[in-house]
Amino acid sequence: MSAPKAPALRGDLTQGPLLKTLILFAVPQMVGNVLQNLNGSINAVWIGQLLGDAALAATANANIIMFLLFALVFGFGMAATVRIGQAWGRQDVIAARRTLGTAIGLTTGIAMVTTVGGIVFAPQLLDWLATPGASRAEALAYLRVVFIANPLATITTMIAMGLRGAGDAGTPLRFMILTSVIDVALNPLLIRGYGPIPPLGIAGSAWATVIATAIGLIGLLAFIYARDLPLRLRGAELAWLKPRQDELSFILGKGVPMGTQMLVISGAGVIMIGLVNREGLVLAAAYGALLQIWNYMGMPAMAIGAAVSAMVAQHIGAARESRVDAISRAGSAANLLMTGALTVVLLLFDGPLLRLFLGAGSPSVAAALHVQDLAIWTYLPFGITIVLFGTLRAYGVVWTQIAVLLTSMYLVRYGCYYLLHPHLGADALWYSLLVSSVLSMLLTLAAYLYAPWRRPMLQRVAAGG
Repeated sequence: MSAPKAPALRGDLTQGPLLKTLILFAVPQMVGNVLQNLNGSINAVWIGQLLGDAALAATANANIIMFLLFALVFGFGMAATVRIGQAWGRQDVIAARRTLGTAIGLTTGIAMVTTVGGIVFAPQLLDWLATPGASRAEALAYLRVVFIANPLATITTMIAMGLRGAGDAGTPLRFMILTSVIDVALNPLLIRGYGPIPPLGIAGSAWATVIATAIGLIGLLAFIYARDLPLRLRGAELAWLKPRQDELSFILGKGVPMGTQMLVISGAGVIMIGLVNREGLVLAAAYGALLQIWNYMGMPAMAIGAAVSAMVAQHIGAARESRVDAISRAGSAANLLMTGALTVVLLLFDGPLLRLFLGAGSPSVAAALHVQDLAIWTYLPFGITIVLFGTLRAYGVVWTQIAVLLTSMYLVRYGCYYLLHPHLGADALWYSLLVSSVLSMLLTLAAYLYAPWRRPMLQRVAAGG
């Protein structure tokens, strides 16, 4: 008689209806993304209202530096998520803990070095960004404090991504909500002062982030150990915080290109802003307002793409690769449904929303409405690209995505722009966005269906995997 099958681990994403499982897993991450964006927006309002435009510009310059650091951490976190997901799929909790230990140890070490370096060399970093003189002193005060939150945020991010790899999206969301609420509440208190709390100015906003991040991390760790969640490290397992060579090779080898993808996408966005600025203040203001809205348009694809990556990784570990294509189709369908619904809502209510940012009498409102009609459709094909990236990432296919992004977002997008601009003027920007988005989807589909990774997968499926 064969031994009975071990019961499925909690967070097992290889069971049940694919679409329902995928959506239930993706929604908490999407809510978390929305909360993070709202948190940043509300804090920007506090800073702008209480301290003025120079302070707001100062935080923008400082946040660019923090984003570059986060891109690297995000790449390592996604690599760890894939490896943890594969271990979870084969019900190997010990391997998942080892991977998480290495990820935390590696990224915390990097964060400590960059924090000390960032505090010491903050003036040089701001000079490198050509920070305007009017906001440089405030940017320096903000940056030096907010760097203190870097190791805390890094550990929190690694734990959250590890938990998602193990199929637990709810726990990270709980403590993201806690952190966001504390951060928003503390901003005005620390900026202006209250009772025994002295006014700290822009540094108060940074200290609010440090305090909120610390409380969120302490709460997350306390919850993990109080509930004895499977990924906690105890006793001798704490030695796994010292990076292991085998784990380190995987996380570095896959994490660097995954982080590079974020930099490639953000770099294309920076170039786009420069091209828009050439068209004058009206269009620049319109585009700035649209970016505030479009930030939410990409959130379904990012959340679903991460969920697909975790689900596929678990299916690989569980030797159930016959469901991988179905997961990719379910993810693409869920993205089209959610992004399509957002598109309809924005097209129906974009006028009132844009007037919130630009003012009812602004000439930029009409320009923004025109751009919206042309460019909002780019999020539908690009969302499919991001979802399929999730499947490829679970198989360790990472450099292909960078080649797709460089081709579509740089060569094609800007080649198309320079060809069309003499004939269409500023509208060439929005048509080039649409062309590059469609091409990105087609190139990704080609990589998904015909790249070398697929043949071994199909052979394993045919053999019963």
